Amino acid sequence: MPKQSFLSRRDFLKLSATSLTAASLLQIPGFAKRLEAAVAEIPVVWIQTGSCTGCVVSIANAVSPKIQEILLDQVIPGKHISLAYNATLMAAAGDLAMQAMEKVAEKKGQFVLIAEGAFATKDDGLYCQIGEKNGKGITGLEHLINLGSNAMAVLALGTCACYGGIPAAPPNPTGCKSVTQVFSDKGIKTPVINIPGCPPHPDWFVGTVATILIGGLKAVTVDIHGRPLAFFGSLIHDNCARRGHFDAGRFAKKFSDPYCLYELGCKGPVTSADCPTRLWNNGNNWCVGCGHGCIGCVEPEFPYEKSLYTVVPIEKMTPPATYPAVEAKQTSPSATG
Repeated sequence: MPKQSFLSRRDFLKLSATSLTAASLLQIPGFAKRLEAAVAEIPVVWIQTGSCTGCVVSIANAVSPKIQEILLDQVIPGKHISLAYNATLMAAAGDLAMQAMEKVAEKKGQFVLIAEGAFATKDDGLYCQIGEKNGKGITGLEHLINLGSNAMAVLALGTCACYGGIPAAPPNPTGCKSVTQVFSDKGIKTPVINIPGCPPHPDWFVGTVATILIGGLKAVTVDIHGRPLAFFGSLIHDNCARRGHFDAGRFAKKFSDPYCLYELGCKGPVTSADCPTRLWNNGNNWCVGCGHGCIGCVEPEFPYEKSLYTVVPIEKMTPPATYPAVEAKQTSPSATG
């Protein structure tokens, strides 16, 4: 009879420390066996700094694939990711958690860094600290510089990480900056892919990760703001269900009106994302579908210096004649000349 091998307490603790799954995932049948057998092709460190944790919560609500499939199974056939650190999802804490991060950081050029939240830079970034070394706290800024310098790529997740977002809004007392701003200041050349949103859609994250696993970083085509064109390549205004009302000059005067929300401050004409066609909450609804205008949360200007409800100038959009009238018996003025 072959000799049986058992998982020691020490090995079990190490295994827990290097997993990024929530503690509740330990209840999944076969969890330990599946985790132990997984092939970690791309290690990932996920740090959270000046953020509300909404980004990781949004990603945890992924439906197809589900979050446990992303963390434990193959995102695509034969391809795995190994999330070694995330303060929200992982079961480990304290020194064990920091050791998991440090172990991956040793693999220069072989891991991906996910950065969530803006980075405080004033007073050397002391307003955000993650862990400590020799009794001294390590700032989020230090983690970004050290990990970002050694990563193969950085995924800036959420508008705060991509462009500064709400933490960087005036008066910005802690000097919050985006990943690309910090990299520019420090001369760090690591590629950065921006996945903005407040919060970002789970599909935007999973789709970008899957593309990288299939074809590498070069397979992700981005726009001038560093966003994947697959998800941010068209204006919300061009695919909005209320676009016909805009073409016909029917504008809502209050949020309960069924017409175009442009005059109530909708940012759809200046916002590039696939929200109208992808929808949120497992394809159930989206902002305009709920009766509120788009707030432009994927754009670098968010949260805007003026009121959120200020009407924005329209710079570009698809000609109205491209779209059918909202009601069958109505005809868009542009369609009739």
